[in-house]
Amino acid sequence: MDEKQRLLEILKKLSYEEGEFILKSGKKSTYYIDARETALNPEGMYLIGRIMYKMVREIPGIGAVGGVSVGADPLVCAVALASYSLNDDLSGFFIRKEPKGHGKNLWIEGAKNLKKGMDVIILEDVVTTGGSSLKAVEITEGEGYNVKGIIALLDRLDGGKEVIESKGYMFKSIFDLNNLR
Repeated sequence: MDEKQRLLEILKKLSYEEGEFILKSGKKSTYYIDARETALNPEGMYLIGRIMYKMVREIPGIGAVGGVSVGADPLVCAVALASYSLNDDLSGFFIRKEPKGHGKNLWIEGAKNLKKGMDVIILEDVVTTGGSSLKAVEITEGEGYNVKGIIALLDRLDGGKEVIESKGYMFKSIFDLNNLR
């Protein structure tokens, strides 16, 4: 079984639930995908890291990957570790939902590993409407980095891809909702 197929099995088992749910976007849904369950599973994290790393490296010139805490934290760590295991130096960074209000008052954690103006990719666990992805892009670009696009574990097929691409950013996902059903 290949890595992608195995990751899909884990995602279906650990992250997909049916029922009545209210999403972050405010929309009602008859299913919920908690990708953190897969991303925090040892095998799931390993596979995500390897697959997303390969996807990032298909884009020339990328120096780092980042994402919004908490959902993207395991993705960023998994990709950075996959990079290191292959003697690559792809750095990772976390985007705060808001600065702490004390200390250095940072939006971006891990910035000492980055260079202003470098090309970066935003990692997402699940993309629905694209709103949180574009907020991450806005913060990252506001801090002086050049966002080339978004790579997600899963696209819910709820318009996020189209919204992101309409703003001029590349969007790729490992899976979409159709893969889960």
